[in-house]
Amino acid sequence: MQGVNLGGWFSQIDAIRHKDPTGFPGELEHIRTFLSPEDFRQIKEWGFDHVRLPVDWNELFHAESLHPKEDVFALLDRAVEDILSQGLRILLDLHRCPGHDFEAGLTREQNFFTDPKERRACLRVWSVLAERYGNREEILLELLNEPVAPSAAVWNEVKKELASTIRAQAPKSTLVVGSNLWCAAAEFANLEPLEDPNILYSFHLYNPALFTHQHAPWVPWPEYRVTRPYPGTYELSSDAAARLPLDSGRWDKARLAALLEPVFRFRERLGVQVACNEFGVYLAGPKPEHRDAWLNDVLDLFAEHQVGWTYWNYKNLDFGLISCGESLFQDDPRYANSQRLDKGLLELLLRTRS
Repeated sequence: MQGVNLGGWFSQIDAIRHKDPTGFPGELEHIRTFLSPEDFRQIKEWGFDHVRLPVDWNELFHAESLHPKEDVFALLDRAVEDILSQGLRILLDLHRCPGHDFEAGLTREQNFFTDPKERRACLRVWSVLAERYGNREEILLELLNEPVAPSAAVWNEVKKELASTIRAQAPKSTLVVGSNLWCAAAEFANLEPLEDPNILYSFHLYNPALFTHQHAPWVPWPEYRVTRPYPGTYELSSDAAARLPLDSGRWDKARLAALLEPVFRFRERLGVQVACNEFGVYLAGPKPEHRDAWLNDVLDLFAEHQVGWTYWNYKNLDFGLISCGESLFQDDPRYANSQRLDKGLLELLLRTRS
């Protein structure tokens, strides 16, 4: 299981607009033109076997009535067929839901976990999605991207509610369930399995965030404004504080392996499937050779432990294999070719292809 995320297509369109406001064609036209069947043919030709397709609820549903936006759903239907026609599986990921935004979770609690109205709205969203896409075994349904619940106990209860609603419409679909706190590997120590044999448990890997998200403009703390190497030793002041982990000390492959131990113990104890559905490095942050060193260690660990993965991201959003229309990377030599493709990054990802 090795694939790429298609973030920025039916999700995080606000971020795409923000990066190129003058060239942004409008939401519907963006969805029509951002990716095409040629992209999926290329992804398959490179040797990947699936894509993760994030969707934001507000792109697909009217906010007040929760009625589906049929013009957008028609485009999503077409996208699904185009992807499946290339022999790629799809992880359909509810990236944002009513009352929950993983990025907003960096700075404030999410109403989704405390407001029953928001949860009911999310269940309505999933009822429609599961009925529409839950009849294809090639489509896996991911409950919620990067939950940021106030505690693991809260997420353990909420995920049961979501899974039950999806199962009512999609009894045979594989469900994808992440851990709390942005799908942290460490949170697998607190993750309770669902009483369901057809689950893929997922984690995301951006540790240490001090390295992978250094200089990222959406991370507000000063500790992330420091240029750091990998491998490296990160020192912090005694008063440093942030909602994201501030993992100081020495970071290398051994530290990454230790970080993943809760995931491996969870898999071995329960005999379940696990995968990493996001990993990557903010491209305007560390030096390229340090990014590559981190990716090499991560990919080696996935191969050694037989963990499937999905790279973040295929196109744009500051992590892309491909960058088009991003002013920050317009003159970046990594994209200095007609495809605007980071060929070195692609080679790294393909070297451990199974």
